[in-house]
Amino acid sequence: MADINLEQYYFNPDSEVICGDMVPPINDSHNFDYDNYPSVVERYYTKYYYFRNGDINEAHTLLNHSNSICLVGLADTHIAVKKGIKSMTFDVGNFDRSKNQVTGKGKKGAMNLQVTSCLAIVTCDDDSTYRISSTIQGKLIEVNERLLSNPKLIGQDGHGYIAIVLPKLDKCKEQLEKLVTEEEYQAQLKQQIDENGVEIKSVV
Repeated sequence: MADINLEQYYFNPDSEVICGDMVPPINDSHNFDYDNYPSVVERYYTKYYYFRNGDINEAHTLLNHSNSICLVGLADTHIAVKKGIKSMTFDVGNFDRSKNQVTGKGKKGAMNLQVTSCLAIVTCDDDSTYRISSTIQGKLIEVNERLLSNPKLIGQDGHGYIAIVLPKLDKCKEQLEKLVTEEEYQAQLKQQIDENGVEIKSVV
């Protein structure tokens, strides 16, 4: 089959003369920096951090949308992510979070979560295991079942979230104030190594 030249079907806008001035096509009139354009997470979410057991090496992330929806995940600096995660499960013993069933605007049937409630358990390449906490009190809306087949996504903003949690609207701001901001987190990371070069295991 002969190759078809598709260029004949491309849109080729013409320059126009407006008020006596030659105006170039609109698609030639911008200088957009695609390489440095903020990601969806950067544009629509505010990032917070939670240290399980007060340990910065077990840093969780919480992405808070303007509508109060929260995406819970692990920071890329979490010790489990650094080791390499080979598998995960939403069966945390007393509950299987993947069995969560939510219906209606009132989120009927959603599992209630406390800050320290276990959402999932990850197993690393060295067979060590780590529990993932809710980080915020609220209702479990859904878990990210894609991670079961592709746990390497964990630790990535956006696609690597563990679960979606809806906090109580009247308590959302109060709960977020108890978490660590991006600026505070970066500052604490810089303090991980003291003057003697010794790694600080806990900063809280």
